[in-house]
Amino acid sequence: FCVIPAVEVKIEVVIPEKERSKEEMSPNGKASPLIYKVNGTARHYHLEEHPIASNPYHNPKDVVEASVCHVKDLENGQMREVDLGCGKALLIKESGEFHAVGHKCPHYGAPLVKGVLSKGRVRCPWHGACFNIGTGDIEDFPGLDSLPRFQVKIEKEKVYIRASKQALQTQRRTKMMAKCISLSNYNLSSTNVLIIGAGAAGLVCAETLRQEGFSDRIVMCTMDRHLPYDRPKLSKSMDSHPEQIALRPKEFFCTFDIEVLTEMQVAAVDVKSKIAVFKDGFKMEYNKLLIATGNTPKTLSCKGKEMENVFNIRTPEDANRVVKLATSKNVVIVGASFLGMEVAAYLAERAHSVSLVELEHVPFKKFFGERVGRAVMKMFENNRVKFYMQTEVSELREQEGKLKEVVLKSGKVLRADVCVVGVGAVPATGFLKQSGINIDSKGFIVVNKMMQTNIPGVFAAGDAVTFPLALRNNKKVNVPHWQMAHMHGRIAALNMLAHGTEISTVPYLWTAMFGKSIRYAGHGEGFDDVVIQGDLDELKFVAFYTKSDEVVAVASMNYDPIVSKVAEVLAAGRTIRKRDVDAVVFLSFRTGDMSWLTGKGT
Repeated sequence: FCVIPAVEVKIEVVIPEKERSKEEMSPNGKASPLIYKVNGTARHYHLEEHPIASNPYHNPKDVVEASVCHVKDLENGQMREVDLGCGKALLIKESGEFHAVGHKCPHYGAPLVKGVLSKGRVRCPWHGACFNIGTGDIEDFPGLDSLPRFQVKIEKEKVYIRASKQALQTQRRTKMMAKCISLSNYNLSSTNVLIIGAGAAGLVCAETLRQEGFSDRIVMCTMDRHLPYDRPKLSKSMDSHPEQIALRPKEFFCTFDIEVLTEMQVAAVDVKSKIAVFKDGFKMEYNKLLIATGNTPKTLSCKGKEMENVFNIRTPEDANRVVKLATSKNVVIVGASFLGMEVAAYLAERAHSVSLVELEHVPFKKFFGERVGRAVMKMFENNRVKFYMQTEVSELREQEGKLKEVVLKSGKVLRADVCVVGVGAVPATGFLKQSGINIDSKGFIVVNKMMQTNIPGVFAAGDAVTFPLALRNNKKVNVPHWQMAHMHGRIAALNMLAHGTEISTVPYLWTAMFGKSIRYAGHGEGFDDVVIQGDLDELKFVAFYTKSDEVVAVASMNYDPIVSKVAEVLAAGRTIRKRDVDAVVFLSFRTGDMSWLTGKGT
């Protein structure tokens, strides 16, 4: 990977080791830089050596075998975390058979024994990722890796697990992937698959293609300067550096021949000629195209919006800069959005003061409802966050070129050294206006259940699309959340390969504030009532969002794994009625009985 500041863009090119000749190697064994001509401009690429990890099972000393329980210790539908001496595994019994897989979710390390077991898969209690208990493969997201699967045998009524020590320690497994057959034969300005955007949707699409055996060229391009990273952490863990939140290391892209072009902006797409035109004039032909450009944050429209120390948080550098400037200073956050509230929570202990300005009278009212919103607001107030509700910013004032005050339409003047704007976003699809790709009135790309646009060979995924949500009778919706972007990318890749796979996942999201998480599953847009179980004042509750007597979404705090259990109900095609909420909570949370998950219907 090489960065050349003399040109407008930086391109990271991966060339497999088998294509490197001895002439390309320098005397010290390092790969020498290569130079290519792109539209008449010389651009440099550096080829790096990246060893490929060996299979841990090839070493007999790496294998451990242990007796973990008696066959009668587990009933059908039960899970147990078992210790093999050098690491733990998750032992599962379902339909009379035992299975053993990794015990931690590869996403953020949640204990899967506290998750939900249903119909051959286990769902993470924290963020909803699902894994096949027979293979360990990831079946729903977030996260990229699968679980390691361990061998189980029964001898004299005892259950034994045989496992790799390395797998027990890492608790993750990357699926087998193909490599590109021969990158050396390709024209630099032509690719089989072009992916515009390097977020979760784009990366999962590229990985899925390789997992399915696709061995042609894949190119991802992004306006960002970094390889794909964990974007939700920008507001939840603001001082994280890019390398700490990278979704994959550089070596991964080398190993599996996924090329990433950084700081490259597509200005137009010619769908008839199958050409993407970049802002600097560079053109790239494609056979299949995925558009996963995400969204663009809205900005303030008031006087002073362009001054220094006013931020939309889009990159790790933005987040790091805000933390540095906000420490022991006065912060004003505009917008009680997920981003705004998470930033407020993160900065509350670091800043001298945190003020939050919001047009509504309660945070999250449209998403979580007024009662939950008030409970969250009270938690923030108890942590020194000051709210200014039902007002807007009329002016940002400066002193010596830097932000000094935020003036509200209510007349209130707030001291401010830093201002973070979180007032929503719009789809980043402006470059497609003349393309012929179907865009709705709000700027979203319209796709079908296979993530296909109206143009053959052109797919779209992530925050910039509307798609038919099976959960809501195939209503076209926009779900701008991390888990859904992963699934969009996978479905798009499968259908690039003509698998005919339709999306049917249940939306799942989470937010983290002051060490507490709200988990949410379903799609509650337009809910007309909220049924709450638990204690809002104690911040231990579950809220069921209903529309016309049907539960369409659920949220909880300190009530795990209820949201994951309800997500499994909805994923099974079952309908939960408002009158059934008490029984749902009792059966799933208090007794652990999951028999009501089986079958379809009400």
